[in-house]
Amino acid sequence: MSEIIVRYPPSPTGFFHIGTARTVLYNFLFAQKNKGKAIMRMEDTDKNRSEKQFEENILSGIQTLGMKWDGEIEYQSKRTEIYTKYLSQLLAEDKAYYCFSTPEELNTLRELAQKEKRAFRYPETWRGADKKLVQEKLDAGEKSVIRYKLPKNVSEITFTDAVRGEVTIKLTELDDFVIAKNLETALYNFCVVIDDHDMNISHVIRGEDHISNTPKQILLFKEFGWEIPTFAHLPLILNADKSKLSKRKNKVSVDDYLADGFLPEALINFLALLGWNTSDEQEIFTMEELVEKFSLDRVHKGGAIFDIEKLKWINQEWIKKMDISEFYKRVLEYWKSEYVKKSEKYNFDISLFGDLNNEKNSIFLQEALALVKDRTKQLSEVFENLELFYTEDATLAYSTDIYFHKKMKTSRETAEESLKFAKKIIENLDDNFKFTADNLKTVFVEKIKEAGFKNGYILYPLRVALSGSEFSPGTLELLEIFGKERSLVRMNRGIDLCQ
Repeated sequence: MSEIIVRYPPSPTGFFHIGTARTVLYNFLFAQKNKGKAIMRMEDTDKNRSEKQFEENILSGIQTLGMKWDGEIEYQSKRTEIYTKYLSQLLAEDKAYYCFSTPEELNTLRELAQKEKRAFRYPETWRGADKKLVQEKLDAGEKSVIRYKLPKNVSEITFTDAVRGEVTIKLTELDDFVIAKNLETALYNFCVVIDDHDMNISHVIRGEDHISNTPKQILLFKEFGWEIPTFAHLPLILNADKSKLSKRKNKVSVDDYLADGFLPEALINFLALLGWNTSDEQEIFTMEELVEKFSLDRVHKGGAIFDIEKLKWINQEWIKKMDISEFYKRVLEYWKSEYVKKSEKYNFDISLFGDLNNEKNSIFLQEALALVKDRTKQLSEVFENLELFYTEDATLAYSTDIYFHKKMKTSRETAEESLKFAKKIIENLDDNFKFTADNLKTVFVEKIKEAGFKNGYILYPLRVALSGSEFSPGTLELLEIFGKERSLVRMNRGIDLCQ
């Protein structure tokens, strides 16, 4: 196969999963790197669990994360006649057969195998059954499945995995596996072989939990005389305790992470590093950089730990890279997004910020955002971090215990003195004084030094009085954004609380 063609094969039986997103990403990067194609194939043969809402969510999620596919979407549910044709071919060539063993009979055999401490293998009860008897049972409408007839002259299957190297699986680990419930209902291992051949798939890039399916699929490729694609099995994504990623211990839906305020770029960046890295220490990547640097030979064999703190750090780095106009745009989009609207966790009442079509309101919000931007790890934190700028100055409420700071040598008792000192500096400023952080720094440093105080002794209590918090933007930046009048009101409030 000269052209690189991969496939995204999600099953629309649930919302867009983090594991699916990582698999789609690696396929996308590999195709883009090699100037190839990526086919979207909905594996929707599970009629009871497949839903349109899940399909739409998966497709939307892929595009939101900045990925794409080529051509029209393929649906397995529309390919039943094709599967039936190839099932009939195997049956006619005596390479598959109908099995009428009941679930009860098979369960009894499984229990016996378990009791004897051996692996269960189907005993081939119907493998060489009389064709007339089989036809009679079919005519009578008895329930059956179609099993592939495992070749007796093959003892093992060996393939070269693009991630794991040479892999050998002995056929003693397999039995005559089921490939269809009936002629109209082919199962996964059969369908994907037919699809991969018909769609000229050159590389099958998927999770390592599919390694056990690979020998079955290779046998079917060989049975039809078709070229076998290259397989690449990605490491599992694991919880912190090294168990397989599950919704019991972690959020697993991409929507959940978008609702929590993680940027699509950061999520893609993080997912790329879940099982792959470059030879250098680079950790922040644009999609273009990922395409340029991605290769299957750098994919890890061992499981990848889903480290939420690493994701937060990457998200914060992406936020830091933004200019304030982009950050302002992203925050507004986030507050209004469907992810947030559907979330039971968040309820942002943005009327707090006034009419943002009003230039004055918009500018003030952007100035406030500029002060919290670089400390923001998730967009979900922004609303709460902004509330201090919109709280009524004269009634700002907080515990005066936060005036205590061991390093700054401040407390509730000393804060009153510090605030009165700072208030006097502000009140004595000339009306023509340009109230900027830089100018204020010059004045405060000079006055504090003249009085024999340490900077922190004055500036930390002032910061608490302005913000109502021990963690906030810098004191001088707060003074600038609040301006002289609002700053004095908050300082008076702080003095009153300390008395």
